[in-house]
Amino acid sequence: MRIGKRQALEIVKKCASDFDAFYQEQSLRLPDKVNKVPILVLTTDAKGIVMLPSGLREETQKRFSSSNQKLKHRLSKGEKRNRKRMAQVASIYFIARFVRKPEDIHNEFLRKKAMQKRPRPLGKRVWASVEKEASVVISELFDEAHRRDAKHYKEWVVLVDGQGYQHRSIKRIAKQRGATITIILDIVHVLEYLWDAAHLFFEESSQSAEDWVSSKLLDVLNGQGRKVAGSIRMSAAKRDLSEKQNKLAETCANYLTTNKQYIDYCTYLQKGYSIGTGVIEGTCRYLIKDFIPITGARWGLDGAEAILKLRSNRSSNDWEDYWNFHLKQEFGRNYASKYQDIDQVCSAFSS
Repeated sequence: MRIGKRQALEIVKKCASDFDAFYQEQSLRLPDKVNKVPILVLTTDAKGIVMLPSGLREETQKRFSSSNQKLKHRLSKGEKRNRKRMAQVASIYFIARFVRKPEDIHNEFLRKKAMQKRPRPLGKRVWASVEKEASVVISELFDEAHRRDAKHYKEWVVLVDGQGYQHRSIKRIAKQRGATITIILDIVHVLEYLWDAAHLFFEESSQSAEDWVSSKLLDVLNGQGRKVAGSIRMSAAKRDLSEKQNKLAETCANYLTTNKQYIDYCTYLQKGYSIGTGVIEGTCRYLIKDFIPITGARWGLDGAEAILKLRSNRSSNDWEDYWNFHLKQEFGRNYASKYQDIDQVCSAFSS
């Protein structure tokens, strides 16, 4: 039997209708090991989804309406930007302390040393929403953290990239709730900015560029981010760079100075904290990138949100519990509300 696309979409939306209620009402079940683990990690990021015009946010709709598509059946370079709506992705998990030195991270990046065996996340939950504002999803992230550690016995670590709106929302919500947090900037994003700067000063794929990045990375890991930013500005001033190249050099330097309070990696490593956002990057990939951007797909808001909820539920290993909860909710909506004495009806059905 072949189900029509519209009918399939309605089924998916109905299946996902109890997602929020499930996580608000269900009792939390975590592995026993989390009691011995001292760190609770909160992490968030955003990923764009190509939408139908009706699903775009107001500002994006305006830009979309004023843009001229060059080709009839294909989006050219840069045109997809005004067709996307950002989905905010969140993840939370417990993890054991993993103490290292800056030299350990440096050697791993240079492939001089095999990666050490890392502790695995425990009790991980992931979710995403393209419908809700980013601040709402981040607020939900803190709700989940409070549900898992209401008395704040754990050390709350927040792993992010350099997006300013995320930092502002995280700090505002943490202050409102009186939560003590440590915000850490992803080291891989810092490394990419160092490579961008190196390519301004040296030939791409040259040994000189790699040596420069290696040296500056070790400085950043040892808490000398402002020194590296100054070095980038000085190197740019000594060279005959174009206006565009100078602007990029300043962007790389500003990234380090603006986020200086989040790149104290030497301290973070001593405390055994993670300094990479691999978990949320992987979540963005398997929740969204592996499925949502299928060739030619344009998503409606309701359909994209429903798919994300179901994929999030399954990825968090909550599918069986959720489905039982959903069936009970459906029974209540479709049957229990129609009878005065539902217990008598249930016993009649069971007999």
